[in-house]
This record gives sequence, structure tokens and C-alpha cells, in this order.
Amino acid sequence: MSEAAPHLVVRGVSKKYGPTTVLDHIDLTIRRGELVTLLGPSGCGKTTLLRAIAGLAQPDTGKVELAGRDVTHVPPHKRNVGVVFQSYALFPHLTVAGNIAFGLKVRGAARREIDAAVERALSLVKLGHLAGRRISALSGGQQQRVALARAIAVEPDVLLFDEALSALDRKLREEMQVELRRLLQDVKATAIFVTHDQDEALTMSDRVAVMNKGRIEQIGDPETLYTHPANPFVCRFLGEVNELPAALHARWTGIDDERVVAFVRPHDIEFSAGEGGARVEQVRDLGANMRVEVRHPALAQPLVAVWERSRFARSGLAPGRSVVVSAQRQVLFRGDEPVDAAERAGNALRDILVTQH
Repeated sequence: MSEAAPHLVVRGVSKKYGPTTVLDHIDLTIRRGELVTLLGPSGCGKTTLLRAIAGLAQPDTGKVELAGRDVTHVPPHKRNVGVVFQSYALFPHLTVAGNIAFGLKVRGAARREIDAAVERALSLVKLGHLAGRRISALSGGQQQRVALARAIAVEPDVLLFDEALSALDRKLREEMQVELRRLLQDVKATAIFVTHDQDEALTMSDRVAVMNKGRIEQIGDPETLYTHPANPFVCRFLGEVNELPAALHARWTGIDDERVVAFVRPHDIEFSAGEGGARVEQVRDLGANMRVEVRHPALAQPLVAVWERSRFARSGLAPGRSVVVSAQRQVLFRGDEPVDAAERAGNALRDILVTQH
């Protein structure tokens, strides 16, 4: 994405509820037209941060600036934000068109302006044929589209989504992820998406902010977060990963080995036939992929690999087979700090069950 002026800026925002710190000096800058996802476990502060941006939670410290305006103390209805909640919060006594028009009516828009905005929003979410239908007669996916259309109709400076797809079944949720991403790109909307679903965040976002205990651990594009995590928490949270004990030994200085931890993704694990001390314990069919668990006597947990079905079929692997394990790629951490490539180039990696090709 090309660089653009900051559209939403959060500076030093903190929030406590009683003795509990929910947000701890959060800084976040989002460009116009960007979709940023707040990702993290329950209780990490992502929904509170969204509510602070919407004006539904007043921060104890810090500022929120939107479209060049300080809105920290501006009430929600004057911030020009659109919010789509997990429950959709639709009015059952109104029609589809009536729900979409509601926000515009509250703002005192003229009838002609309301009608034009409702028609445009219905067209964007492909529900024009259901304008007169009651909410109770709609499916979950259709209700989600109505909630989105209602938020878009007021032409907000930023759209906020709080677990907006979590009520849908898996197939519909995946379809809506694609549709929502397309729609937001079509209208060039600036959007913040809150979810605890890693796949959803990686699929939809320009950037992802991984949160933990009220702080942003790392923010970046999905590829960077997945392949270059800032710390073990980010690495563990973004999908399954194998953790292996290892040691760095300086080649030239001869200093003592330093204990580190190697993280290897399941799709980076390789197997070859041979007596390497490891044995295939279990194979699970995942459809397009096969999940292979390998037990090694030096590890408390099995190593997990995920291979494409056709590749697995050619490998001849089966439970009980002895194998040698290696890895295409691995990330090393010294405590919470990554071991960078420059340091690794001058060191040998020892005492690890998987080694790079």
C-alpha cells in the first residue's frame, strides 16, 4: 500500500477498570483506506481500544485523532464513525431499508439524501431486492450485510467491526471475509476489525496489530508477522508452531553454548527415511492437507508437520516409520528477543533436533 497521511491516530491511550489496566499506553496510526485488525486473546484490550476510538469508552490518558480532528472528548454520535457489532444490533420492527436509513434520520438528513444513500448501500451489499423485508425474515449472512450497509450509509470517517463475523457458521464466515474485504476496497473505507481468529486477521488485513495484556506486541503486514515475529507470544499466537530447545555456539571465540529456543512452523518441517531417533506417531487427514505427528524421545510434545495430500502420498510415511527431521526455516529467540540473521551467521546452531537445509 502506498504511503498516505495518517487518518486515525491513537496516542498514549490508557484505560483502567478498577485496579485492572485494560489499555497500557497504546500508540496506533492508521492510514486512510487501510484495514487494520486488532488481534489477540480474550481480555487483551482489543474491544476496549475499539470502544475508545468509537467514543463508547473514555480513556484515562492519551488522545484519539480522526481525520485531523481531536475527538478524545467528542461524543460517539458526533465522531462520524460506523460500528458493526457481533450481534448486529438491528431493529426487528423496521424493514431492511428502515434499518439502513436510521442513522441518517438521526442526523437529520433530507429525505432525498436518505433515499439515495440507502439505495447505494443496498446495491453495495447486494440486497436491493430485500429492501422491504423485515429483519426477522433474513438469514444470518443477510443480517450481517444489513448491519454493514447501515454503517456505510452515513459515509463514516472510519468503520469499526467488533467480532462482526463470529456469529456466522464457518462456510458463510469465510465467504463474508472475502466479500467484506472486496467491499471495503471498493468504497476505499478506513476500517478497524477486532477478532481473536488468526486466519480471519491474516486473510483480510493490510496490517495486523497483535495485542496482549493491554499492549500492542507487534504491528505489521500478515507476511511479516508470520515469518518475522517480534517475540514468542506473537509467534505462538499466529498459528501452530513447534518449539525446540537449541544452543548457539560461537565458532571463533569458543565461548560457552547459549541456550535459545527455535520455533518451526508445521509447513516448514521436513521428513526423510532413516534412523534419526524420531518416529511417526499419528497421521490425520485434514482434507487438502495431512497432519503428521512425530515423537522424539528428547521432546515432551510431538513435532507437528502439515504436508499437501499429494506430497504425503508420495512420501510413503505411515505410523511407526522411523524418520530424520529437518526444517526449511526456523526462528530463534533468546528469551523474548529474536536472534537476528547477522548473529546467527557467525554462530553454529547446536543441540537441536531439526536443522536447516
